[in-house]
Amino acid sequence: MRLLNTSTIQVEEFLSNEIPEYVILSHTWEEEEITLQDIQAGALNKKGYTKIKTCCSKAANDGFLYCWIDTCCIDKTSSSELSEAINSMYKWYQNSRICYAYLADFEESSASVIENYRSFTESRWWTRGWTLQELLAPNVVEFYSVNWTEIGTKLSLHEQITEITGIDEGVLCGADPSRRNVAVRMSWAARRNTSRIEDQAYCLMGLFRVSMPLLYGEGNRAFIRLQEEIMRVREDYTLFAWSPTIVPGYSDPHISKGLLAYSPSDFIDSRDRWTLRDLSRFVAGCFISFHSTPS
Repeated sequence: MRLLNTSTIQVEEFLSNEIPEYVILSHTWEEEEITLQDIQAGALNKKGYTKIKTCCSKAANDGFLYCWIDTCCIDKTSSSELSEAINSMYKWYQNSRICYAYLADFEESSASVIENYRSFTESRWWTRGWTLQELLAPNVVEFYSVNWTEIGTKLSLHEQITEITGIDEGVLCGADPSRRNVAVRMSWAARRNTSRIEDQAYCLMGLFRVSMPLLYGEGNRAFIRLQEEIMRVREDYTLFAWSPTIVPGYSDPHISKGLLAYSPSDFIDSRDRWTLRDLSRFVAGCFISFHSTPS
């Protein structure tokens, strides 16, 4: 695992059994992010360097010698390293001492978050697929505005975060997300987006405790593979508790073949819509239909 030294802003590598305490950054990617190659070459004239430098300074002031930032702690030119990193990322966030959630499009003011609630909810950070695990995995999440003024924590803002995300307060206050059924967890991702369609699946692997190889170019097949992996490790019929989503620009919903959903958005109503009786009837009907189909 690579970590940034908060004093030198240089990358250091550690074996899995030698990793020191570290803080971790959650953010949305902007223009001119600093890469690992930029750090190694000393090419630090991009816009993204300010964010890295300020994050390291904040971590150092909090007493930490190391921090982890995805833009420059992963060699994205190596497909094998990228795959290993994405499969490990949930654990890396989970093992961090503090996660700094940096909302680059939220400006603080003298008013509280409650008074600025609309601006807080409209931050792009709440719409990204990857930030879901970055919210859930760490024990401590601290939110910061564009100028690195602390807004609050996952615990202190749990009521507002529940309203924004649909994630119940129990989970935000420390309950294990894996104790929620598959449909509920999928519903947390239903309104989130990723730049690459395959990442809709890859960003959820840690939340469902599964691993699988990355195959960029496979499109929505990645989400099918995710559901297949979930079925292998957990018997939870709420995986089938979804409804086709109407996609803007198409006259018909994007319907997946078989029992598996097309994308996380198909679970958008699953948290509240399906009772246990409804689900039992649905699953029974699917199996009856399957077994009655002529071979």
